[in-house]
Amino acid sequence: MSTSSPTRHSYVLAVAVALVGAVVGVTGPASAQQAPEPRAAAVAGATLPFSSTEAESATTTGQKIGPDYTQGTLASEASGRQAVRLDTGQSVEFTLAEAANAVNVAYSVPDGQNGSLAVYVNGTALDASLPVTSKYSYVDTPWIAGAKTHHFFDNARLLLGRDLQAGDTVKLEAVSTEVTVDVADFEQVGAPAGAPSGAVSVVDKGADATGQQDSTQAFREAIAEAGSSGGTVWIPAGDFKLDSELGGVENVTIQGAGSWHSVVHASRFINQSTSAGNVTIKDFAVIGEVTERVDSNPDNFVNGSLGPDSRVSGMWLQHLKVGLWLTGNNDNLVVENNRILDTTADGLNLNGSAHGVQVRDNFLRNQGDDSLAMWSLNAADTDSAFANNTISQPNLANGIAIYGGSDITVKDNLISDTNALGSGIAISNQKFADPFFPLGGTITVSGNTLVRTGAVNPNWGHPMGALRVDAYDSAIEANVNITGTTIKDSPYSAYEFVSGGGTGQEVRNVTVDGSDVDGVGTVVVQAETPGAVTMSNVTATGVGAAGVYNCAYPEGSGTFTLTDGGGNSGWDTTWDDCSAWPEPDSGN
Repeated sequence: MSTSSPTRHSYVLAVAVALVGAVVGVTGPASAQQAPEPRAAAVAGATLPFSSTEAESATTTGQKIGPDYTQGTLASEASGRQAVRLDTGQSVEFTLAEAANAVNVAYSVPDGQNGSLAVYVNGTALDASLPVTSKYSYVDTPWIAGAKTHHFFDNARLLLGRDLQAGDTVKLEAVSTEVTVDVADFEQVGAPAGAPSGAVSVVDKGADATGQQDSTQAFREAIAEAGSSGGTVWIPAGDFKLDSELGGVENVTIQGAGSWHSVVHASRFINQSTSAGNVTIKDFAVIGEVTERVDSNPDNFVNGSLGPDSRVSGMWLQHLKVGLWLTGNNDNLVVENNRILDTTADGLNLNGSAHGVQVRDNFLRNQGDDSLAMWSLNAADTDSAFANNTISQPNLANGIAIYGGSDITVKDNLISDTNALGSGIAISNQKFADPFFPLGGTITVSGNTLVRTGAVNPNWGHPMGALRVDAYDSAIEANVNITGTTIKDSPYSAYEFVSGGGTGQEVRNVTVDGSDVDGVGTVVVQAETPGAVTMSNVTATGVGAAGVYNCAYPEGSGTFTLTDGGGNSGWDTTWDDCSAWPEPDSGN
């Protein structure tokens, strides 16, 4: 979130009242009418430079916690809803699946505590250890209805100083405080890159590569010089501290030696409302000191506009409020191959500024709001896409959210472990503020994989589905085409059709074609507002309560018509008590 954004996720409490209404008709049986046509398997998610191992699958002397889906618990925010708690002296040992020389660990320590994890390679202790802290965790957002203390996890990384091979072991031992280890990412990091020919080095302008002195002025001078000729600013390997944000960034490349080598310590990197564009930012880290969410502060890597035809790639962004909060002109922007970790709000939000924007092949973990969002405030986001991103553990909202806009694509993303107020994917007309531009044209949702997504909304008092189509403030008029979706181990429902404002706005023009649903705690289809959907080739196994919950709210507002387009199987029953929500199956 940014300075101009209103509070989001303030869902009306009225919807929490038990929904009472008749189960309305379904056109055709939700059962197998014809065999679904074979579909080529799509590869969802980003191509990542690391491999991850869950702590609960490693060897440990600690205690495994979870699984848990209860809002505000440590296990519920963990990857896979499980982790390993280590008391002092206890350890977890990972066996490498492939070569690596670096590790990033997602962990949590008790509130107010700091300490370290000793690191052993093949049984031998390294001189270096991994610092662990609660400094960036335990975030409170009382102005967001339904929010509890959240953001329990953090990430810490370490270059191991040696090349390991598949079969080698890395052991982490809690030294001075209890540590809960969630997941370890192992990576083979290359040597620092060299400076491009003709680049303007920030060190030559006086920047301090030890990170002791403020280097803001040196960065500004380098950007001004390189930008005058469309050149490159070079950030060599080292640590650089910026006490103030940068502006006037246009017609320039800002490049580092690699995100493990060139590190900028700044809670605000670029803050500008306009730019002529042609900006490239790549291959370094920006690590902030944001410890709480203050929506009036631009504590973001980029706040505002990079201008048209810009690109952000190869970045490591951590401990910021938002990675990229984009307003103004960002036409044809490409954001790719970045890591965005531990933000107190969104990972990226295109705030009415997405025209031809491509956000692809990024990895996002532990966001305190939507990981990726398009919000059509002041202008409509158009002809833009979120594609092949991997998203894990947004702890207060959705994995991907589209709030209004026209001709938007959400394709081939892998999203897991949403929490509290979020679905894996939300396609919504929730406006939050005016002027808002509702969904229009064609919204394409294709080839996405959603794992353990959806949650109980504490304001509504009932679940949110893995994939939600929400006529929150106005009817869905766009054509929403949802194809080739995989939904696995949803704690509640797979598909939800709702008017979250509680006024019974219609969900129209929606088709679902081709979906593999493997494990849902309650129902496959959760329909709670008037409207219609056609569903075809949706196969389900492991259904917790029934195939369909169909209870329009408010009572008497209309009916929701579910049309069987053929090829459906495994969800041909209907929940028949609109006065109560089905309890999730304990297996999910």
